[in-house]
Amino acid sequence: MLMGLMRRQAKSWVIKFLIAIIALVFIFYFGVSPSSRKVLKVANVNGEVIDSFEYEKTYSDLVESLRRQYKDNWNDSLIKKLDLKNRALDNLINQKLMRQEAKRFGLDVTDGEMQNAIMEYPAFQINGQFDMRRYRLLLSDNHMKPEDFEQSIALNLLENKIKQFLDTFNGVTEQELLDYYTFANEQVMISFVQFKADLFKDSVKPDMASMNNYYNEHKQKYRVPEKIKLQYLMFDPVSFRDKVKITDSKIKDYYQANIDSFKLEKQVRVRHILFKLASDAGKKEEKKVREKAMAVLEKARKGKDFAGLAKKYSEGPARSKGGDLGYFPAGRMVKPFEEAAFKLKKGEISDLVRTRFGFHIIKVVDIKDARTKTLDEVREEILNIIIKRKTMELAREEALSLIDQMPYDLDLAQYANEQGLKVKDTDYFSEKERIPGLGGDKKIVGTLFNLGNKEISDLVELQGKLYIFQVTGRKRSYVPEIKVVSDKVKNDVSMFLAAGKAKEAAENYLARIKEGKDWDEVATDKHLKPMKTAFLNRRSSIPQTGYAPDLIAMAFHLNKDNRYPDKIFQNERGVFVIRWEARKGIDQKKYQEEKDKYRSILERVKKKRTFENWLENLKKKADIKILKPVEQL
Repeated sequence: MLMGLMRRQAKSWVIKFLIAIIALVFIFYFGVSPSSRKVLKVANVNGEVIDSFEYEKTYSDLVESLRRQYKDNWNDSLIKKLDLKNRALDNLINQKLMRQEAKRFGLDVTDGEMQNAIMEYPAFQINGQFDMRRYRLLLSDNHMKPEDFEQSIALNLLENKIKQFLDTFNGVTEQELLDYYTFANEQVMISFVQFKADLFKDSVKPDMASMNNYYNEHKQKYRVPEKIKLQYLMFDPVSFRDKVKITDSKIKDYYQANIDSFKLEKQVRVRHILFKLASDAGKKEEKKVREKAMAVLEKARKGKDFAGLAKKYSEGPARSKGGDLGYFPAGRMVKPFEEAAFKLKKGEISDLVRTRFGFHIIKVVDIKDARTKTLDEVREEILNIIIKRKTMELAREEALSLIDQMPYDLDLAQYANEQGLKVKDTDYFSEKERIPGLGGDKKIVGTLFNLGNKEISDLVELQGKLYIFQVTGRKRSYVPEIKVVSDKVKNDVSMFLAAGKAKEAAENYLARIKEGKDWDEVATDKHLKPMKTAFLNRRSSIPQTGYAPDLIAMAFHLNKDNRYPDKIFQNERGVFVIRWEARKGIDQKKYQEEKDKYRSILERVKKKRTFENWLENLKKKADIKILKPVEQL
């Protein structure tokens, strides 16, 4: 009630007087002397204190940052799930340790370095120059004070200096690079036979004893989940539209603060004719396709209708549209195609361009040069963005005001009726389902399931609207008797027994192969058809097995002298016996072309690992005392 009063009367002299009284009470109760800070100590890091004021700021900044990140999916229960209170303290401890160690290294961040970093921040620049007005607008837009942002920049700079210092002892050797590249790119080819449980299902007959045993061992599998039903109040920002007045200066301010989002890259519109050719095609096949493409290129250059030629000769998906790929900016197409397209002038036709798809003939139909949309072009767009933001703020304010006035124990429907509002009801639903009629992800649903009966939720944002929920009904989870789920139990037992038969058959198959029997003959004898894969790397998946990294890892441990594994592989897709067929090392030419990219990746991995290990070692050696548990703050 007090919060509701303060919210409604925030600008009145009454509240100013109340705030003054509260401030005086706070000062007289806690005092302002250094000794009074003892009760506010949260932790001690090598003799340096973390106090509650410092902690509360770090904690609130972390919450606000994640609130912006999660947007519609944010709710206050995430504070506990993400352990934000302890994370905030951990962040502060890390900062203290970094600053202490940086001082020992003789590292520091000067005001000039911090100023340069802010002035070079792209988001704060207009036409390549730092703009103070934009800087303040963007910070205000993100509810940040300049001093807080500058402090975070200084910490980032200090962290980077420490990382650079650590990196002097942390290079990437040629052997490490080669090993890393090889691990990522070497390939193996295998054959496999698959034993599906379905094929053995007819050979098993579950009886009541086996069904009872299975049911008793797997009761939880048949558990009916807990279900709840809700009443809710909805606050739709659209209904606040008439209360929002947007001035032209507000639109201009938004435009200047977000100018980068209105920049358009250069785009080209092209038609192309594709002659397919596999990347590993032989010279004879390549020559044949090239000659065919050259003949069509000659026709195009003699003035034949390009769209007509594309419809007749192209082997690409855009053939029916005359090879028209529409407009696209840089970075959308494969590199050789893109480079050729962006070099051409409007109306020009390229030479043959080879990509991994084959040979292309490219014609540029139109070009849109890079530019920034004018304010007049985006005025309506900006207006809608600001209106959406303002109406959401008004809806949130009204909803929070209502929550502030709510008594602890209430019936939402009755209370809403007294306020001239109307609640709605949902059907029963489980935690694995969405809110009937409203949707919502598992985080939001999980939060609602944590509410007690008749408990009111925090304000929940869902698909652009705000909601207050109350749990009005709950059906507890229970395990049904076997007779209720007997059909399901029977099917599950059949599949369980069939899977056992499939495993037994696969193990028998592998044993015969290990004895020296012929792979294909044993497969024929078992009425199986061996399948051979293409070359696979460690990230590959096989359609029949699904994503099965353990099976792929098993394949990489085999070789021409040891073609069969010691055991079968089993997952929900079936049981598999594999055979090594071939191994392909890395392409040395490609390695030389890509080694710089992989070096950069490996350097980042090693740097991250080095910094994390360094920080972890600092913690182990440090004298860290938690003086007040965060749960008590």
